Amino acid sequence: MRSVGLVLHPRRDCAEAVTAVLDWAARRNALVLGIQDEVWRLDRGVIPVKAEELGPRSELVVSLGGDGTMLRAMRLADRQCAPVLGVNVGKLGFLAEVDVPDLHSALSAIDAQQFTIEPRLAIDAVLGSRVVTAFNDVAVVRVPGHKSAVVMVRVDGRPFIGYAGDAVIVATTTGSTAYSFSAGGPIVNPEVEALLVTPAAPHSANNRGVVLSLRDTVELAILPASGRLAVEVDGNVAGYVEPGECIGIRPRPAAAHVVRLGLTTFYERVRRKLGLTDSAEILAIRPDVPTIGEPAER
Repeated sequence: MRSVGLVLHPRRDCAEAVTAVLDWAARRNALVLGIQDEVWRLDRGVIPVKAEELGPRSELVVSLGGDGTMLRAMRLADRQCAPVLGVNVGKLGFLAEVDVPDLHSALSAIDAQQFTIEPRLAIDAVLGSRVVTAFNDVAVVRVPGHKSAVVMVRVDGRPFIGYAGDAVIVATTTGSTAYSFSAGGPIVNPEVEALLVTPAAPHSANNRGVVLSLRDTVELAILPASGRLAVEVDGNVAGYVEPGECIGIRPRPAAAHVVRLGLTTFYERVRRKLGLTDSAEILAIRPDVPTIGEPAER
């Protein structure tokens, strides 16, 4: 490991995690790179680079923050070989692999090659002449004071299903636990390669989301009855669309890669961090079923 890039949460205190990475890198004579606008928060030994240079110049990118920081690190590592290690310095930190107290052992595991690399799907959304990239989701969202989002989902050039509501979300499986989940979409393991289309607060009984293949050609057509819509990319507004316009959705497999240490499974993280609970009927029948975070008896 010759170079490590650091991506910091914009507000949270990352000092403990930064020190752990710097000490680890120093023992290996590895360079530590930081984004120019963030290096004032780091040790003087960190080399400042432009944001667009961090991914290409790093062999490992370490994200210190929450899910938003992890998504930003993945965008910086997009199309690069460097995998991203997520360290939770936030609250939920669903996408992160380890918490700060476990960072030392995580770095030792990387030294010992005791980890795997998991590819992550991205969505490229075509907005006129621009292309914007999301790792969680692209959503067309009703603008306050304007009419609802009335959107036709086209597959392979033909109308498939239309929605009217507050928003229509196209999510990767990584993003299945984000906005799509809040809107009632399914939880899907990120290893599954698919697109999830989920309406938010639909204005009809047609409230079913759909799962599409990556081989499908997908477009979101804004119908004449729609209002002006904001286009949100991983939660940030990337632009606006008007009735009559269309957004092309292009899935891109293995756009980025994340470090997995095998400490927990995806399903264990979902159950613990999203607080999934069993049906009351199941608990009544099986009182021995462990509650959240409680190991089963052996």
